[in-house]
Amino acid sequence: METSAQFDAVTQTCKAVYLKKIKDYGSSWRVLRSIAIVDQLYIKAWRIRQIQESGQQKIADSIESEFMAIVNYGVIALIQLALDNNQDHFELTETEASDYYAEQMQHIKSLMLQKNHDYGEAWRELSQESFVDLILTKLLRIKQILANDGKTLVSEGIDANFHDIVNYAVFALISIRE
Repeated sequence: METSAQFDAVTQTCKAVYLKKIKDYGSSWRVLRSIAIVDQLYIKAWRIRQIQESGQQKIADSIESEFMAIVNYGVIALIQLALDNNQDHFELTETEASDYYAEQMQHIKSLMLQKNHDYGEAWRELSQESFVDLILTKLLRIKQILANDGKTLVSEGIDANFHDIVNYAVFALISIRE
């Protein structure tokens, strides 16, 4: 139960940032294709890794804020996949944007609870570095799947990788808060 409550607390904070950005920018992110979102996620994760390795940063954005951005871009990616880049529906109202976010987060949390049951919360033993490396690995997998026109032979699809990315970022945020 503790993980579920921690998940909710972290994702509520992420959603609050997402909704503020919707107020600032609208749903301008709706024009992004999957590869552009993957690249944005890659930049965020790579920055965290560079800071972890060097111990230095010159931009004030914290590692925590970068993990929050990874959560939000991961959810945006899943919304985009669900909406199938419907060209007639680029503009979302705040309510629509909020509802789509909640719907995707419900799927992500459900998956997290199922995996936590089977894996016994092994993620609690992982380092921040591992979360970043796992996110980067998932992003490289998505890039390969996109290069294969979205087809896989035996592997999970793009959406499953985005689910995992969001969960890893949430776990990292829970770990930071602990």
